[in-house]
Amino acid sequence: MGGKPAGPARSLSGPDHTPLCGAQRHAGTEGDQVSEPRIIQNFIGYRATIATEQPAAVEQLEDMLAKLGMSSAIAEIADGKLQIEPGDKDVLFIDSDLNVTVETGGAEPSRCLPVIGIVGVEAPSRLRSLMQLGATATLRKPVHRAAVYSALFVGINEFRRRRYLADRLEQHERRRLLRKSLVKAVLVVMQRTGADHSAAYDLLRRESMRSRQSIEDFCETFIQANGPELDEPETTVGTTKTYAKKP
Repeated sequence: MGGKPAGPARSLSGPDHTPLCGAQRHAGTEGDQVSEPRIIQNFIGYRATIATEQPAAVEQLEDMLAKLGMSSAIAEIADGKLQIEPGDKDVLFIDSDLNVTVETGGAEPSRCLPVIGIVGVEAPSRLRSLMQLGATATLRKPVHRAAVYSALFVGINEFRRRRYLADRLEQHERRRLLRKSLVKAVLVVMQRTGADHSAAYDLLRRESMRSRQSIEDFCETFIQANGPELDEPETTVGTTKTYAKKP
């Protein structure tokens, strides 16, 4: 077999592979959005971890992965645990007949890397375990070469699509929670400058762009630094402008 055993604590991420676990990303400037993922068709440089206790059943999988330009390693499972530190080009193939816990050192596996199930017995309990891991594609056991590319294509791209949608939801929820600070900041600027709400918002927006922050993040910092009270003598907006309370 071409695969080499992988130690349980071995990091699968390299210098060019940013870990995906945990909070993914947030807007840095106003208008920033999580980029919609492009479809991946070429898997050269990807790395596969194969978790199975039946190496003979995945020989053709390893052979096809090599032909597609991917490296592969047989996972070492210790005490019923599979430890993996995924990078952005890692894929996990896992046998549904295994009873193991997948530990990624961060968020749950479904947020960290594509999971492709290798299905032997089609028992609902085993299929459910694959769903709980976030499997986005499956292969029948023993694995045949002809099915590998399709599983990779669907599994990796569906994972990227799900992660994109989850990131968008997180981003919108975060911005919704910060809207309260935006409203407070607008009211403060209106009180201090006599501007209407549109002018106050535009002022905050310009300052947030100058500081390379989303307007919500800028207003959160602004309120934390100056407080929401409207009777303070003056408030600094941005780094250069000071707006005194209008007499």
